[in-house]
Amino acid sequence: MTNRIKDTDYLAISARIRAMETSLLTRERMEQLLEARSDEEAAKLLQECGYPQLDATRPEVMDAALSQAREELFSDLGDSVPDARYIDLFKLKYDYHNIKALLKAEAVGADARRMLSDMGRVSAAQMGEALRQGSLEELPPVLAEAAAEAREVLETTRDPQLSDIVLDRWCYREMAALAEDTGSAFLQAYVQVQIDGVNLRALIRTMRMGKSGEFLRGVLLEGGEIPVESVLAAAAGGAGAVRELYEPPGFAAAAAAGAEALSGGPLTEFEKLCDDAVSAYLAQAQLVPFGEAPLVGYLAARETEFTNLRILLMGRGMGLSPDVIRSRLRAACV
Repeated sequence: MTNRIKDTDYLAISARIRAMETSLLTRERMEQLLEARSDEEAAKLLQECGYPQLDATRPEVMDAALSQAREELFSDLGDSVPDARYIDLFKLKYDYHNIKALLKAEAVGADARRMLSDMGRVSAAQMGEALRQGSLEELPPVLAEAAAEAREVLETTRDPQLSDIVLDRWCYREMAALAEDTGSAFLQAYVQVQIDGVNLRALIRTMRMGKSGEFLRGVLLEGGEIPVESVLAAAAGGAGAVRELYEPPGFAAAAAAGAEALSGGPLTEFEKLCDDAVSAYLAQAQLVPFGEAPLVGYLAARETEFTNLRILLMGRGMGLSPDVIRSRLRAACV
């Protein structure tokens, strides 16, 4: 029988989460980073917020530092959260990322180590050994099945994109199953809104490329609030149908931007608005006094913060204006 934890079991960690939220980078602090006169001044501001030295001139070092911050976050909260499955849901994508990297490297005889992450449920070393030795039974069952199918598809088609699609489908399927297993309606809806975002991106990109409905069907994910058949119908109906399908609150702004981008031009604003729609859902956690919602919202807020820091620092390193960088920053979840 699945162990269901009550929201009252989260009283202590919810209070701790509310205290930790005060250390999130505020809009004011992000503005200070944007307007900092030098990289040294920006680095000092970040260090005051508890971040290590982040050097945009050395992206691999900066990414390693942000990865370390993620690992410390998972480890810290993992020691006190009543149900580790909520942490696992945020780790899942790193497991599937590692499989993608390892299979592609294996196909071309390359070394995947610099592309791997140790933020998943399974260490990168263990994942690599299991794939090299063909001992997939050492991995979690669903992950093992996903890796086997993705490897077969890659070996058969030699198309890494198809292999990635297989892994994405398994990843979100496992996320949905994990969320359902917890019994958390908030977590289940969070997975659903992510799937809707993935499908909207696939819809716009497929329409821009002039691909067929069958191609789109092959990349769409089941499990979102918006049915796959409705997305396929919108693809056949054109930009107006896309706007109409996503007219209800949520992805309306993203869909409008995507419809505008169908005639060409960059997808930067569209991609940002897709992420912002997910953040808007998560912002509802601020209305919940205790339970799993504040935990999920905080974990996602930290992920958004890490993403925004990378965008901001890389933009500064490229000499982009504050206005351009500001337009690319994702909306905060809290």
